[in-house]
Amino acid sequence: SARDEFTGKASIYLDANENPYDNGLNRYPDPYQFELKAKIADIKNVKVQQIIIGNGSDEIIDLLYRAFCEPQVDEVISLSPTYGMYKVYANINNVEIKDCWLNSSFEIVEEDLLGMINEKTKMIWFCSPNNPTGNSLNPESIKKVLQNFKGLVIVDEAYIYFSDSESWVNYLDFYPNLFVMQTLSKAWGLAGLRLGMGFASPQIIALLNKIKPPYNINLLSQQTALEQLEFLDQKNSQVDTILQQRDWLSHELKQLKKVHEVYPTDANFVLVKMDNATDIYNKMVEKSIILRNRSTVKLCLDCIRITIGTPEENKELLRNLAELLN
Repeated sequence: SARDEFTGKASIYLDANENPYDNGLNRYPDPYQFELKAKIADIKNVKVQQIIIGNGSDEIIDLLYRAFCEPQVDEVISLSPTYGMYKVYANINNVEIKDCWLNSSFEIVEEDLLGMINEKTKMIWFCSPNNPTGNSLNPESIKKVLQNFKGLVIVDEAYIYFSDSESWVNYLDFYPNLFVMQTLSKAWGLAGLRLGMGFASPQIIALLNKIKPPYNINLLSQQTALEQLEFLDQKNSQVDTILQQRDWLSHELKQLKKVHEVYPTDANFVLVKMDNATDIYNKMVEKSIILRNRSTVKLCLDCIRITIGTPEENKELLRNLAELLN
């Protein structure tokens, strides 16, 4: 972009064919979001050069495919069931994606995973805590892959703030093939901004910066994120409440007669196995309560994923479910 050709600030900008009359939005935004990255770097204890910010994590997923995979040639592996956009962007970029299925406890089967890797494998996707299952994946299994696989190992930590697990961001300097994704959509409560974060070596980030759209993060999103990142205590308080409600709701759901299992979770949702999940989902829609039916997903038969709401929303949810499941 025009703003790539110099660094710092100037008094007169006549380079980008903008309207010169200031209204707060007449200039293009910083293409590299340096101010926002500096704030994130301080919070995460990483270097600015180790961060890329995307228009949602989805943009970062797409960039990784375009940077590291040759269409119709290379392959990637995902630990399934997992977040659906890994497969969506594999299909968009014409890259074959292979499912390495978790076991019945939603844990990694190391022999299966290592056995699937071949010379065409360029990336492996780990979502931890995983969506839709909610559990954190075994870190020792991920370390084994990092040590034995030469391609890119991506750990999606969208739900890390709801987990006691250590973030893989702390291991960037130990594993040059590690890429970590996080988001401002969940714990920070900024889903409407669509801001995803990627953390990796400066070399990987520099490559992604070469192929991203020049102004992928608009000015209002950058400004709002900077403002909201100052409210760390508020974020922590909301996370604490969500965790308390998660424990309470999980306990109460287990008491319902037609609930077979409430799976352990490190996320801000819980996966629940119950009788006639699709029918229950549809009846809840009629009551204007929207859940996520995961019954069509392999290993999640008759399961509904329930996001943890406010205490009032959770009580209303439970009241309605009790009428249907008791």
